[in-house]
Amino acid sequence: MSISKTRQTLVDVARRLFAQNGIANTTMNDIAVASGKGRRTLYTYFNRKEDIYSAVIESELERLSDKLDDVAAMKMRPQEKVIELIYTHLSMIRETVMRNGNLRAEFFRNIWMVEKVRKNFDEDEIEIFRKVYAEGKSDGEFDIENVDLVADITHYCIKGLEVPFIYGRIAHGLDIESSKPLVAKFVYGALGKNGVR
Repeated sequence: MSISKTRQTLVDVARRLFAQNGIANTTMNDIAVASGKGRRTLYTYFNRKEDIYSAVIESELERLSDKLDDVAAMKMRPQEKVIELIYTHLSMIRETVMRNGNLRAEFFRNIWMVEKVRKNFDEDEIEIFRKVYAEGKSDGEFDIENVDLVADITHYCIKGLEVPFIYGRIAHGLDIESSKPLVAKFVYGALGKNGVR
């Protein structure tokens, strides 16, 4: 097994144990035993439990980043792509948090650690929005003076919606498909367009 596969196996096992038992109730020895790799192998990759927790968060963010890259590569108008990116981000964050059981509580308790780990993800997402907005601006779809600023604002607005979205506090009684046109109208208005042409 290659170094990267061994490391990923350890991260996957740790994620499952953290989700099942919580971080406080999972030891490095538990991870070593459950992975079948032994403590020496585990400590080759991770010095302490916080390091493997950070690796778990990074791994989860990589899944989200890959999905956003897929959306960014789709052949669709920039207006539609912005909405798809917003919903992909929120849906993937909710799915990630909900599937991780006890890890979910740690996600909210240790938000400072999550923020530190997700810095690269945040920068990558802002860059995706920059590209989409620049394309929309050059195509005449968006009336944006400062693409960088709008990309930053979009990212931080979406980030601020994560917790309410996870807990279902947004769009009471609406599913994703019925809320998309309403969100699109709001977003397109902010981008200098009244709706899809």
